[in-house]
Amino acid sequence: MSLLALQTGLRDWLTAEETPSFQAPRREAGLSVYLNNYRAQLMACLRESYPTLHAWLGDNAFQTAAAQHIDRSPPGSWTLDAYGLGFPATLRDLYPDDPEVGDLAALECALAHAFIAPDSPPLDPASLADIDWDRARLRFIPALTLLPASSNAGAIWSAIAQGEVPPAARMLPQSGAIMVWRDGFTPAFRTLETTEFRALEALREGCDFGALCAMLVAQEGETAGPQIAGTYLAQWLGDAIIAQISDQTL
Repeated sequence: MSLLALQTGLRDWLTAEETPSFQAPRREAGLSVYLNNYRAQLMACLRESYPTLHAWLGDNAFQTAAAQHIDRSPPGSWTLDAYGLGFPATLRDLYPDDPEVGDLAALECALAHAFIAPDSPPLDPASLADIDWDRARLRFIPALTLLPASSNAGAIWSAIAQGEVPPAARMLPQSGAIMVWRDGFTPAFRTLETTEFRALEALREGCDFGALCAMLVAQEGETAGPQIAGTYLAQWLGDAIIAQISDQTL
């Protein structure tokens, strides 16, 4: 038997418990050891990657969801650090009527990603003095992630992280988003209203600041639109999520 056939048979046994062609009665106990170790390592990986979600769901529900994820999603990366990336999608399938579960998992995953994202030097305020704001384009830090959200998952995560009793799950008045980034060495997040979420999305897709102001004027009026744009810009500078502002093509 070739090495490839041996490896393929072992993979099939681990991921689908299909009887490999090389199996013999005296090897069955040894194969079971591999299977148990394989599942235990993946279960431990998910628990370590999602401690807040684990606390929210409880042991039984978390283990049930993790077991289903392991069955449907074998590892595809060289490192187990990447294994939990697909868990939020599995949870959205398993909990279609409880959107806070998927939102909470996506938030926890994004916070972990923000921690290891590439560094970005802070923006120099002096570089903004001569900017033509009608043509200004914003480039955001690599650690920035925008997560669509329909629940109060942010409030739930904060309460659990602080050792407090989490609020009951509820839907947001309107769908919004959670912005995740790294502030220095600390991952951070805040919940966004729909208008700010769409503004950030537009800028990330290449919209310049002048076009953003025009969009907000159309939505909010000639007086409120520019004020909202200015408020957003000040907030983003304070959050330190802007890596560069230039009135040249980036």
